[in-house]
Amino acid sequence: MATPAIARTRAELDAAHGDSTVSFVPTMGALHDGHLQLLKHARPLGETLVASIFVNPTQFAPGEDFDAYPRTFDADLERCAEAGVDIVFAPTVETMYPTGLVDTVTVDPGPLGSVLEGAVRPTHFRGVLTVVAKLFGLVRPDVAVFGEKDYQQLTLIRHMARELALGVEIVGCPTVREHDGLAMSSRNRYLSADERRQAAYLSAALRAGVAAGPDGADAVLAEAHAVLESAGITPDYLVLTDADMGEPRPGVDAHLLVAAKVGTPRLLDNTALTLGA
Repeated sequence: MATPAIARTRAELDAAHGDSTVSFVPTMGALHDGHLQLLKHARPLGETLVASIFVNPTQFAPGEDFDAYPRTFDADLERCAEAGVDIVFAPTVETMYPTGLVDTVTVDPGPLGSVLEGAVRPTHFRGVLTVVAKLFGLVRPDVAVFGEKDYQQLTLIRHMARELALGVEIVGCPTVREHDGLAMSSRNRYLSADERRQAAYLSAALRAGVAAGPDGADAVLAEAHAVLESAGITPDYLVLTDADMGEPRPGVDAHLLVAAKVGTPRLLDNTALTLGA
């Protein structure tokens, strides 16, 4: 199990991977089994596997948990070695934002960036897309892998890569779950034991929605809401969209998305389903 090379600049990245094809997994560190699955998913997609570890300040609004976000670099390196990562890109804030955090050029996420997560966190997706675009420019990957747990983010990154012709194939990796169905997240560590049991009802609500899929959109939402209500969870949103986060249509692939605060953490989850006529 070889220790990955550590690169902190574009020159170091270029020297490390040369002309090889590159698969890439951007992370903010605090790696868990869900990240490990992303890395293993990406391993065969390029000759060189690069993972970035960078806690991006521009996707945290004032009062959010930027300072408290866990930073576990040594443990993250061990995880990367376990997954076969060749290069860990660990830039400083100054490397990523050489003119300061308020850059003169940012990526506007468009209308999809202002709803759901974007409505709750108005600057979030601008920060995410801007840093991902910067990372793509520095790492220059052929393929980049993102988790499906953050489905709105995945959709927006796909839109950005396509609309800006970035030349990167975006691959989604299925959500990794705990034994009770809770989607793995770095923020799960903030849950108390009681909150952890309550949080499992988020995925239970999604499963109830999937089971109701043949009965149509109203039934999906009603069944999912009923499960959340039984657990005392009031969602920030519970919505049904098509696979590209447009309006859902009967008989085609759809997506059910939920977000809710359980204790202090705000948790996200989603699932695919097919709607009946």
